[in-house]
Amino acid sequence: MKEIQEKLDQLGELKAQEDLLRIKKQELINDILTDEIKQQLAEIDEETAPEFEAIADKIKELECEIKDEVLAHGESVKGNTYHAVWVKGRVKWNDKGLMQYLAMHPEIAYLREVGDPSVSIRKSK
Repeated sequence: MKEIQEKLDQLGELKAQEDLLRIKKQELINDILTDEIKQQLAEIDEETAPEFEAIADKIKELECEIKDEVLAHGESVKGNTYHAVWVKGRVKWNDKGLMQYLAMHPEIAYLREVGDPSVSIRKSK
């Protein structure tokens, strides 16, 4: 376990280095930008913001429509660029209750399967 913790700490250090490098790069870019260019960039951002917002709204609306239609269709649909993947609903069971039932009815033990564990790496809080 200690080796894994050390590797997680190493991963954290590498990600911190990556963040610092990104900040340094942005600082270098900011150093070569004149006040005039910075003002022009701000004006471009302000000018194009409504267009970006309008497109984002249309994208969100269209994604909702696609999801609703694919759910009604009941299977995945593939376009030229995007693929709407339909996934059947997960089945949930009360494992605690079923284990109690299994204790009284061991003949059903063959019906229970346990999948392989998996790992996802998340940022610690």
